[in-house]
Amino acid sequence: MTLRHSTALILSALAATSATAAMAAPAAPTLPLYVGQPLAGARVMFGDFDVQQPLTAESGRMDHDAKQPKAVVEARRTRKDADGDALELTWKDAWFSTARLETAPLDLRPYMAKGTVSFDLKVNELAKGGLSYRLNCGHDCERKVTDVIDARAAQGKGWRHLSYALSCFYRKGDDFSAVTTPFALDGTGEGDVEIANIRIDKAGKPNATCPDYRTVSVTPSPLNESWSLDWWMPRHKEKLAEIARRKAAGEPTDLVFIGDSITHNWEKDDKALWDQFWGKYHALNLGYGGDRTENVLWRLQHGEIDGIAPKVAVMMIGTNNTGLRQDAPETIYAGIKRDIQEIEKHLPHTKILLLAIFPRGEKPDDALRLNNEKVNAMLPKLADGKHVFFLNIGKAFLAPDGTLSKTIFPDLLHPNGDGYKIWQREMQPELDKLMR
Repeated sequence: MTLRHSTALILSALAATSATAAMAAPAAPTLPLYVGQPLAGARVMFGDFDVQQPLTAESGRMDHDAKQPKAVVEARRTRKDADGDALELTWKDAWFSTARLETAPLDLRPYMAKGTVSFDLKVNELAKGGLSYRLNCGHDCERKVTDVIDARAAQGKGWRHLSYALSCFYRKGDDFSAVTTPFALDGTGEGDVEIANIRIDKAGKPNATCPDYRTVSVTPSPLNESWSLDWWMPRHKEKLAEIARRKAAGEPTDLVFIGDSITHNWEKDDKALWDQFWGKYHALNLGYGGDRTENVLWRLQHGEIDGIAPKVAVMMIGTNNTGLRQDAPETIYAGIKRDIQEIEKHLPHTKILLLAIFPRGEKPDDALRLNNEKVNAMLPKLADGKHVFFLNIGKAFLAPDGTLSKTIFPDLLHPNGDGYKIWQREMQPELDKLMR
């Protein structure tokens, strides 16, 4: 989504409610969320993922999260142009921190078509962190724009003004009629930033861009998250070097695994099992923690399956599209389809074993699991029984009542050694057929 992105989608989505909006009081041209002080009746909340508390004094500190014993999150009112007209968020050893505005329900629908959310931002320290800007969009619905590379580049350069089109935070079907968190500043890693003049304008002029949610899953990109920058590209280079070494030594690669952390961790955390099950195939692990479909696509286009001729490529990807952005199933399916096409382009003689996304969340009605299941229901369409084959082994990880146990998925997302053994057991018969 760019500054030139059409607003037709938003206009059509809101048309059904326009009559109701018309009967209400006209929306103000500007909503001053924190301009000198919070919007009337609003309060500032700060904290980590699990615990958030009001900023009732000039400053506050939170460092009692037992899950992150070293974590510290601090918030304070600071000065940009006048005392207390800015908010500062400082965090360290906290994988997530936030400072957000909590208000009575606001109807943001009149602002969505041509509106902006804007603010002044000062980055004091962000060498090991990243930012995102977030709006809620109804019950259990939130949308965010990530800012890592540009935010780090702004460190030490003083105040700058950012303005994002509200369409950056919109997905088809979202309901902005009763928003209680109209803005949040979230931090990852560690950092220190200040923010001021947070406002929503009905007809603003954006000066910052954001990805188009409809095409991001098929637009190749490295994984540019604060926690991935130190290792993601080096891992890519290591894999290219490994491929070159194998080629020079005449060593075959009969099997390749392509995926995210669920694949990556098999090699990283359970190397003995990896070697036991797949060593005889000289298997290559191309799993990268955090990867989404667009990150896999970038890697495929930058040499990771060039110079090898595996008999089978096993791929499972998509759960991070669900987890990070809550991508729609159709969007994730499009990304997986594009990855399959790229594999076929580089490896025309390799059979592709496409795995259904593994279950996540403890219970069958977990929202993220349900989203993945909708993707899985679409994936058989990609299999032709000649070059692409589909296998769903998800039920093997579940109890009869559909729950996922922490004894095999300790964090309800990643398998441990017992989980990897189930994966191998359930996949091996199909793999044996394809390896002939």
